[in-house]
Amino acid sequence: MSNPAQNSAATTESTLADIVSHAKEYGFVFPSSEIYDGLAAVYDYGPNGVELKNNLKQLWWKAMTQLNQNVVGIDAAIFMHPLTWKASGHVDGFSDPMIDNLDSKKRYRADVLLEEKAAEYEKNGEIARAETLLAEMGRLLTAEDLAGVKQLIIDEKILCPVSKTGNWTDVRQFNLMFSTQVGAVAEGSSLIYLRPETAQGIFVNFLNVQKSARQQVPFGIAQIGKAFRNEIVARQFIFRMREFEQMEMQFFVRPGTEGEWYQHWKETRRRWHEALGLPAAKLRFHDHDKLAHYAKAAVDIEYEFPFGFKEIEGIHSRSDFDLTQHQALSRKKQNYFDNDINPETGKPYGNYVPFVVETSVGADRLFLATLCQAFQEETITEGEGEEQKTKTRKLLRLHPAVAPVKAAIFPLVKKDGLPEKANEIYQTLRYDFRVIVEEKDAIGKRYTRQDLIGTPFCIAVDHQTLEDNTVTVRHRDSREQTRMPISELHGYIGHAVSFSRIFEQL
Repeated sequence: MSNPAQNSAATTESTLADIVSHAKEYGFVFPSSEIYDGLAAVYDYGPNGVELKNNLKQLWWKAMTQLNQNVVGIDAAIFMHPLTWKASGHVDGFSDPMIDNLDSKKRYRADVLLEEKAAEYEKNGEIARAETLLAEMGRLLTAEDLAGVKQLIIDEKILCPVSKTGNWTDVRQFNLMFSTQVGAVAEGSSLIYLRPETAQGIFVNFLNVQKSARQQVPFGIAQIGKAFRNEIVARQFIFRMREFEQMEMQFFVRPGTEGEWYQHWKETRRRWHEALGLPAAKLRFHDHDKLAHYAKAAVDIEYEFPFGFKEIEGIHSRSDFDLTQHQALSRKKQNYFDNDINPETGKPYGNYVPFVVETSVGADRLFLATLCQAFQEETITEGEGEEQKTKTRKLLRLHPAVAPVKAAIFPLVKKDGLPEKANEIYQTLRYDFRVIVEEKDAIGKRYTRQDLIGTPFCIAVDHQTLEDNTVTVRHRDSREQTRMPISELHGYIGHAVSFSRIFEQL
């Protein structure tokens, strides 16, 4: 099998509609309960989607807990004592500003309407105007001036996308927590909540983890888990859902050092996204205009989706708010005794409630960013001379370490012992890599199918394989083909798909 004559060039940017269609057709993401017309803002991950998402989660987990000696993990329950959410402020203050259009009867988040207007200004080159709008919105929300927020929407001449009118209701707050009952009978049941974030499971286990894992400040606790929010408007595919997954790490530090650790994790996390394959040109920091009353600093890492720059990760300096709140309501001390010597006093730092720096990644948003970045169309030239032709190729340029399938094995024909040889190769690889054997259709169509799900390597088994135990390995991105002994496949694939290829860039 000779190398194809090839030239390739990137073509048009993909739209969100392209991504959604591709995700469904190739087994990445399906609408939930689709046979019953679906459930708004809820999605299921298909055979390839669950593999990609699991790989992304495992990559994050190892980057946190394996590359850092002072970060350990937990898996806290979704249900927690309801006082947890009283202490955290979610019962009284976990809400979004909601506004309705009286003509269309459609409901919107007031802050999202203003953010989209600012994005429109920014797209038109009116950067200062966008920044002024966001700053004013932040000021009004911080002051809880909901009437002012409505007036700002009116002043900016923001119209309902459906009715095209500005006939708005007053802005009011809408609590986002789902509640349910726990107990054998309704009369004896108690109100509890589905957790709206995973962080509180870490905070209430702070001392359990610190003591059992023998950790000293500074140290972190990482967790991956489901969270639930009754979003007013859930849209843009899996970007904003009512059931989603978070990857969070709370890093506990000595008071006074939170600034340097905030900068450390801010830069560390951006490098991680770049190492994964999200280009620096499509990432940016966005400092929060509106800070929580307890926060010292907050920044989002934003990725440029087809619908604009949006948050995929937040880094927050949370002070000692969470542990102090839980200490006050539970009446259980959350102090840490620091034996290190304070150079100013010559004595140990002693007892204190640690400050916290948080990194929080949306697993579903990271999945979507990865899919958007990987989905590409390019113009390629195949063949030589009069038989040369140009066509458009679609593919997923996923990093081999996170690709759902690492290699596909193709017997050239379904006879002459080639399927048996292909299965023999499969048996040597399946314990360490997700590999598949495909026999159906011409080999060109099989290559195309694997390009569309992001498989980095295709292994062709032909009659020469039976003679000398060599195979042809075809590379997804370049379409180059390399002949190699079967005995070298494991090491060759293993090197390319190892998380080490990502970690060495950090």
